[in-house]
Parts: sequence; structure tokens; C-alpha cells
Amino acid sequence: MPTLLHHPLDPSSRLARLMCAEYGVPLDVEEIKPWLREPGLLEINPAATLPIMMGEHDAPVVGLLAVIHAIEEQYTPSVVEGLIPSSAPARAEMWRLMEWVIFKLNDEVTRYILEEKIVKRDQRGATPEPSVLRVAKANLNEHMLYFNWLFATRQWLAGNSLTLADFALAAHLSTLDYLGDIDWGKAGETRLWYSRIKSRPAFRTLLNDRVVAMPPHSGYADLDF
Repeated sequence: MPTLLHHPLDPSSRLARLMCAEYGVPLDVEEIKPWLREPGLLEINPAATLPIMMGEHDAPVVGLLAVIHAIEEQYTPSVVEGLIPSSAPARAEMWRLMEWVIFKLNDEVTRYILEEKIVKRDQRGATPEPSVLRVAKANLNEHMLYFNWLFATRQWLAGNSLTLADFALAAHLSTLDYLGDIDWGKAGETRLWYSRIKSRPAFRTLLNDRVVAMPPHSGYADLDF
């Protein structure tokens, strides 16, 4: 059984967990705060980033892209449809939107909100900076407009089939939802999509996540939100 070094609100870790849950892969998880840069983590990954997947006898698989590849290569069962499309045009669109989410959305929204609301809790005397949060939320509004437009034209994020891009976006939005940074009343088509993906069995472990001394925003674990 593989072990995943993760943080409950790290979207990249959440994506790896969703993949394993969707494919029925048993997974042990070990919680890490990567911003503390503890020696044990730095020995495995000097970049101090998550996720990291470790097998019983294998070398650690470090970083989101490597973990995605390892899960897809080693654990994709034949009894369910994979999350990476078989046709080249569909794969291209999936990877385009994967890049949008894990780089653009993360760099403009998620990482700032996590820095201000989570990382600063472990920094003596640090408090969230309202101006940073305002900019991140303004950026989020722009992203949500684009996602609404996509979901008005297709069933899933990258087309008419569920793909890895859907789980990537769900990982980020679920983190932001936990922290109370999404106004679902204004989310339009994205809310309808999130309701569908949130109801999948793979999502159950994420909905049980809790951060010490920081309960989730109201409605986080509700399927009817």
C-alpha cells in the first residue's frame, strides 16, 4: 500500500488523493506542513513541496506531475475508465486546462490564500494581509467567470467526459471552499458542476478533512449546498 505525504488543504495532495480514491487504490496518508521545511522532508525533496508518494520498496515519487504519472502508470485499474482521455484532441484540451488550474489558478489565487490563512498560523506574530486576500479573491472572481463559460458549453471541464482536469479544479475549489472563499450563490454553472463531482464516492475522504483549530466553512461537507 503506498503512503502519501500530504497536507489536508494542499490542492496538489488533494488531486493525488482523488485519483487514488477514484481508482480504488488503498492509500496511507501522512500529514506534513511543508512550509516548516523539516529535515526529514528536505532529505526527500529539497524543494519542500507536496505531494510525495512512497512505496514499500520503491524510491519516493516527488511532486504532483510525477505522482500523477505514477498513479496512472501503476494503479489505473482496467475496470474503470481512466482520467486521461485516449484521443489526442481530448488529451490536449485536458492538459491545457490542467495547466490553467495547477499553475495559473494556483499562482493567482490559491497559493496566496493558503499563505495568508494557513502558513501564517505557524509564523509568530504573523497575521493575514487583507490587501493580499482582496486581490486573490478578485482574481478568483475572474477565474470563476471563465469556468462558468466553460461549463455552459460542455458537461465537464475539458469536454463531455470526466477527466483529470475536473479533479484538479475540484481539488483547488474544495480547498478554497473549506476556507470560506467561494460565494456559491454567484458561482452559476460551476456550482452545478461542483455539486456533481462533490457527490462522487472519491470525494468522501476530502469532505472529512479537518484542520486543527480551523473548522471548515459552513456547507463544506454538505452535498446539498
